Amino acid sequence: MPGAVAADPERSRAESARRARAKVRRYCTAHGLNRLGTLTYAGEGCHDPARLRSDVGEFFRSLRSSLGGKAFPYVWVPEWHKSDHGMHVHFAVGQFISRGRIDEAWGRGFVHIKRLSDLPVGSTRLSEARRAAGYLSKYVTKSFADDESSRSMRLHRYEVAQGFQPSVVRLRGTSVEDVFDQAVQRMQGLMPSQSWNSSQVEGWQGPPAVWFAWD
Repeated sequence: MPGAVAADPERSRAESARRARAKVRRYCTAHGLNRLGTLTYAGEGCHDPARLRSDVGEFFRSLRSSLGGKAFPYVWVPEWHKSDHGMHVHFAVGQFISRGRIDEAWGRGFVHIKRLSDLPVGSTRLSEARRAAGYLSKYVTKSFADDESSRSMRLHRYEVAQGFQPSVVRLRGTSVEDVFDQAVQRMQGLMPSQSWNSSQVEGWQGPPAVWFAWD
């Protein structure tokens, strides 16, 4: 029940983290974001969330300009350093961008970028994007778990490029099985690789829910 969730801060935080992780995963996989990067400040670092948002926005604008001006999908997640160095940024993109170009666009410290290709033979770009989504989701979850960081961050848990939100397809049926069959048809007959059912959760207080994922 919504009221019960709101009355339980821990459960509310956990549910918010779950929704944020799911959105990051959907965005990454929908656009094949299989390259993971990091932006770090030089010197004493950055401790001002407003400055971080401004700097990262300028970074992606500069990067887009250097690539010919065409918008591209990306997602970024802020994280506080374990030391007193302030914040750094993790981001994912779905196209090759040279480190030199990224370094020039950032210009505030250090950068790192790599394609997540160290997967089993036969893995696809989707598999790589799922791996990137897993890394970013971990940082999103961390921001919910750290109350002090959450209060001082004053930022969204993550940011994405505008205009690239995955489309939503709504299926309706008379039963879970009916909707599941429709979903399998939409996925060209492929069966899901992962599934979840709220009936398996002891003490579940929300409406009945099921979840499926396809590789």
